[in-house]
Amino acid sequence: MRDVYIKESVIRSVLEYASACHPREGILLLRGKVDKRGIWIEEVELPPLSIHGVGFSSFRADMLPIDLSIVGTAHSHPSGVLKPSVMDLNRFYGRVMAIVAYPYRMSVDFAIFDGEGKRIRYKIIGD
Repeated sequence: MRDVYIKESVIRSVLEYASACHPREGILLLRGKVDKRGIWIEEVELPPLSIHGVGFSSFRADMLPIDLSIVGTAHSHPSGVLKPSVMDLNRFYGRVMAIVAYPYRMSVDFAIFDGEGKRIRYKIIGD
């Protein structure tokens, strides 16, 4: 797996969005770029027609424009469980999946996973 670099503002945005959606799950798209050095996550975006429910969140991938800058998704787990569910893995979109778990703290409640559900180490970069 390539190295993952993520802007601190992206993490903060995901945490704030998750907190605002609580107790429902929130979902966001991660935008950035991929190069030979790694995956760079630079911004978040609301997916069109997203659904936020208790225990689930989703969006219609067929409603997304063709956008090669979408490198993955981020969603919340209000339950506090910081690992992907089977449904999360079955609906994996992009190259990485970030999960933020309740109570949505910066250093301990945010993780990034690959398509097999393995946790990926990431580096926080400044804005």
